[in-house]
Amino acid sequence: MDAISWYRNNINNVAACYESLRFEDIHNQLLNRLPDKPLCVLDIGAGTGRDAAWLAEHGHQVMAVEPSAEMRKEGQKRHPNPSIRWLDDRLPSLAQTFQLGIHFDIILLSAVWMHIAPFDRMRAFRKMVLLLKPGGCLFISLRYGPAEPERFIYTANLEEVESLARQHGAYIEQAERTDDKIGRTDVYWMQVIIRLPDDGVGALPLLRHVILNDAKSSTYKLALLRTLCRIADGSTGSARAIDDDAVLIPLGLVGLYWLRLFLPLIKADLPQSPDNQNGTLHLGFAKEAFGKLISSLSPNDLRVGMRYNDTITIKNVHRAIRDACAIIKNMPANYITYPNGKQILETNMRTNRIPSDTLTLDIPYLFSFGEMRVPQNLWLAFQRFDAWIEPALIAEWIRLMNSYSASQNRTIDPAQISLAMAWDDPKRDVSLARDRALSLLEAGELRCVWSDKKLTTHSLDVDHCFPWLSWPCGDLWNLLPAERNVNQHQKRNRLPAANILHHASGRIINWWRQAYVNGSAPILTRRFMNEATATLPGLSTIGIKVELEDICEAMHIQRTRLQQMQQIPEWVTIR
Repeated sequence: MDAISWYRNNINNVAACYESLRFEDIHNQLLNRLPDKPLCVLDIGAGTGRDAAWLAEHGHQVMAVEPSAEMRKEGQKRHPNPSIRWLDDRLPSLAQTFQLGIHFDIILLSAVWMHIAPFDRMRAFRKMVLLLKPGGCLFISLRYGPAEPERFIYTANLEEVESLARQHGAYIEQAERTDDKIGRTDVYWMQVIIRLPDDGVGALPLLRHVILNDAKSSTYKLALLRTLCRIADGSTGSARAIDDDAVLIPLGLVGLYWLRLFLPLIKADLPQSPDNQNGTLHLGFAKEAFGKLISSLSPNDLRVGMRYNDTITIKNVHRAIRDACAIIKNMPANYITYPNGKQILETNMRTNRIPSDTLTLDIPYLFSFGEMRVPQNLWLAFQRFDAWIEPALIAEWIRLMNSYSASQNRTIDPAQISLAMAWDDPKRDVSLARDRALSLLEAGELRCVWSDKKLTTHSLDVDHCFPWLSWPCGDLWNLLPAERNVNQHQKRNRLPAANILHHASGRIINWWRQAYVNGSAPILTRRFMNEATATLPGLSTIGIKVELEDICEAMHIQRTRLQQMQQIPEWVTIR
């Protein structure tokens, strides 16, 4: 017996109960989001057709999916509307619905999710996302209350659905608690609206196709897309606009981020293709140089701005980046295409020499490997929606690794996968900036960049201008001296409002000049400039000297970008 059998056996009571409720009372959230134009709606678990009928009567085309023959028959009898098409189908497969080749503006899942077994929910959510149009909405009602095994009702919660949304490139637009409409005191509902974002120019549908549908013989396509996500989020300043249609990013930077992604995965012996059964075996980029990096460097040792003086390390890092660039050019960049077969990510690779004495991972060096041309719409999608794109990439990457390990008759530890897939951000470390601040205090005077108060060793705090919890960037330009009370009790983990950053600009520039430019060791100045140029937008134009005022202006732009994309709470008043 299953849930469908229960509904078949209780058809009369269920039908009477459902039809006694009005659509307007159950789906008030949906009413507020229905535009004045006909929509294509998928009603999954349509029951006796109450919701489908209301939607059809208001001009929408409805596909009513109902696995119970008795419920479909009752619905057709009660609501004989030609705008409703009934279909015998069910989650998690929705096999019949997929054969229609239709994508929907709205998918309605009312009082159904609790009947989906927990082990089927990932697949069910994936199927529904694939059926949504870009910009479409998924409306799910989640039942909170005791499980009812006799009705095959499982527990459900918002956290699970939110996690699934993020993994599939969607986001929760609204969630609202409502009482049970038939008066049960131990049951209430969470009405959830999930939006599939649309950039308006087709980049997100293209990315979803590559992530979820495109043929993959390895994890390379996913790795390249995640690499671009990471660059767009953490090294956006490396991009050079060449026209209205595309940006150029350093091919060496793509290779560098590629190495950072794969290093922990190979260390953990996680398979990246069906025949990759041991370490670097059958991985074209993982040659001798990469093998030596595994034992000598961590992913965080390969971040932009790092400087190497050891001859062996210089050779291994350079050759590993070069090998990664070659594979990226010939494999994933070559095979990620538009539907017409045209290559999306055009790549130009150049021959360059191994640096002799020192190697600095700065933008000019990374450009020496060549360039990757990224379409503007795709680049903007990575910048705007990386918080939704990356979880979808990670979920699909994990799915592929699990399938590879199963084909190799071995299992891999989920905790090990999770650890290896995590991006290795630099640890929160303000020690260098604090040392510079203390040195300046000993030599003279230092003031709070926010309040202009004179600082002492006891009142000094050094913290991130843009909050670490929202955007983990430990670059020197982002670390500012502040009066402890202002930092800990006023600013806290908030983003400085535009007016506050504007008024602080002169003091911030003065701090940079004192701490990292005037009288500082050249290596510290180079690090400061390299980090700013790589991270902040608009500073990477080769051949033009970057001034501190340019960095401050780029900082303002980055503030706006973070505020728009992440909606970080703002700090608006200095007391």
